[in-house]
Amino acid sequence: MNQAASSPASPPCSANVAAHLPRMAQLQPQAPAIYIPRGTDRQQQTDYAQYSFAQLDGESSRMALALESLGIRRGVRTVLMVPPGFEFFALTFALFKIGAVPVLVDPGMGVKNLKTCLAEAQPQAFIGIPKAHLARVLLGWARPTLKILLTVGRRLCWGGSSLEQLLKTIPRDKPYEMAHTEADEIAAILFTSGSTGVPKGAVYSHGNFSAQVEMLRQIYDIRPGEIDLPTFPLFALFAPALGMSSVVPEMDFTRPADVDPAKIIAAIEKFEITTMFGSPALIDRIGRFGEAQGIKLPSLKRAISAGAPVPARVLERFTNLLSDQAQVFTPYGATEALPVCSIGSAEILAETRQATDQGRGVCVGKPVPGIELEIIAISDAPIAQWHADLGLAVGEVGEIVVKGPQVTRSYFNRPQSMELGKIPDPDQGGFYHRMGDLGYRDEQGRIWFCGRKAHRVMTAAETLFTIPCEAIFNTHDDLFRSALVGVGEPGCQRPILCVELEKGVDSAGQDRIRQELLAIGAAHSITSNIETILFHPDFPVDIRHNAKIFREKLALWAGEKLS
Repeated sequence: MNQAASSPASPPCSANVAAHLPRMAQLQPQAPAIYIPRGTDRQQQTDYAQYSFAQLDGESSRMALALESLGIRRGVRTVLMVPPGFEFFALTFALFKIGAVPVLVDPGMGVKNLKTCLAEAQPQAFIGIPKAHLARVLLGWARPTLKILLTVGRRLCWGGSSLEQLLKTIPRDKPYEMAHTEADEIAAILFTSGSTGVPKGAVYSHGNFSAQVEMLRQIYDIRPGEIDLPTFPLFALFAPALGMSSVVPEMDFTRPADVDPAKIIAAIEKFEITTMFGSPALIDRIGRFGEAQGIKLPSLKRAISAGAPVPARVLERFTNLLSDQAQVFTPYGATEALPVCSIGSAEILAETRQATDQGRGVCVGKPVPGIELEIIAISDAPIAQWHADLGLAVGEVGEIVVKGPQVTRSYFNRPQSMELGKIPDPDQGGFYHRMGDLGYRDEQGRIWFCGRKAHRVMTAAETLFTIPCEAIFNTHDDLFRSALVGVGEPGCQRPILCVELEKGVDSAGQDRIRQELLAIGAAHSITSNIETILFHPDFPVDIRHNAKIFREKLALWAGEKLS
């Protein structure tokens, strides 16, 4: 490894988030930047192609020249639908270098949502694999605004250009000067998962991205030369910027809960992975497999899991695979603001899990440096401007609002979402982002998550918050997970607990389990009025993490069952 890689690199001078890449290419040019799966070797083990930081930087600059020759220039919104691989990394950094605006959506969000999101983004260019272009043609994605088409792979009848053919016209040694973007200049549009409605396009600035990179470096002490296994494509983009080698795992990124744990563990062992990002569903699957096989993963310094609360028993199972010094960190945030808070498994397992099991919510840790976090009274109405008396006292449950350099300023073409989601701060400047989450601050300054605002259940007598109530029932050994939903109109809703059992639990025992759950609920004041329990075979969850429960769909299902 290059000796210069032994200490953290200072942030690049340019506000362009892509400036991290040439910086790392200068510090450690021959160090591997990316490993990409490319089939199996003679021993039937996964074989990987390897690309250095110098190669990734050079090819992304070459692609930037190619894209500019098509008319993709600074500010041009460009849909990127390419699976995780070398082209995905190189094209993303190429777009950043140009100052163009990549539009990133999850293909798994559904055909209707995809069409709505792409229409709102009004892209002028579309870069995709043949499958993506075929869907675009058949479904009419962004047809009124698209002018530039580029295919990664074999181009068929839809016209436009081929990346392979275009690159043949660009010399490998031709220099490229990236755009000197401003910190507040738009860098990308990233769509939310849509767990509580139609996905929204969060507008990221170059300053937002750079703040995220620096915060991840600072909080988790990530250093150049480490090896990363990112099981979420967007998180993979942080690795080159942080100077880490990134090993793209062999998996279906749209189904993290169905990952083959043996392949993930094989990659961790082969490359001596130091950092891993995984959704709670993926962490759970690997933890179960590792526990059953007696596997240890001593190379891992840290695992990072986000997207939904991670149950303590999932953390405990996974940490048993790690060395005594390693932890699973569970940063709290959202597409619009990440990270906001962070906490490690050591604190959760030693202290906060007991309070969670008693219905006090899930502790997400203290706000990260630079984040201003407040708790305000619960309201579904817009708030015209910030004023100090909006904040609640310690221990009071309200909506979490945040302000800081990693917090996105706006939604693209969503004025109503802007009105509901942002609170201007005329006195101090900037704005607070309403997370749409409920929680409170404890005496130690830690934040406790109590569920989504849209998911609270409002009966005639009280308001119930999902996460605290569910945690009480989740102490039952036969439960995989539970979801509290309300049936009826807010203010007179009937609280229903939907339950998904652990695999292998005999469904014939549902009557016994129901009685045991009712007894557990009756022993706690916040759950004593939950008297209806319905068993569901497989909860509907989000595509991105396979962990966020679609409680709206469960509420409809519960209403139909009860009627």
